[in-house]
Amino acid sequence: MNATTIRRWHSYIGLFIAPSVLFFSLTGALQVFSLHEAHGDYVPLPLIEKLASVHKDQEFKLGHHHAGPKPEAGKPEAPKADDDDDKTPPVQLALKAFFLVVAVCLALSTAFGLWMGLKYTRRKPLAWALLAAGAVVPVGLLII
Repeated sequence: MNATTIRRWHSYIGLFIAPSVLFFSLTGALQVFSLHEAHGDYVPLPLIEKLASVHKDQEFKLGHHHAGPKPEAGKPEAPKADDDDDKTPPVQLALKAFFLVVAVCLALSTAFGLWMGLKYTRRKPLAWALLAAGAVVPVGLLII
């Protein structure tokens, strides 16, 4: 295999997987800060929770974090944790921030790769077909 063939296959593979890479980088960025789970007074949008469910469990449905369990009649609610328990250590917060930057950069890099793969190919119909297939196949599998 010569460099031209490898570059062409790299472009085709990249176009096919780009929709999934974008999906996983963006939903992963939300999950770094647990924005897909209810905690405290925060309740995620149902769409965010469903997309996180696809990311984690390969199912498009509300997870078990959408609404907390309702206490049974006659049983007292569990005591709420102090606010101090919810504080994230600075090192962990820095690592989360780094992973957020990585996720955003992965999405940007993938977007640039898409642009290059679609603009600089001689086989534009094939490139668009691979991109469409990369978006339609996972959605179709979720629907089945």
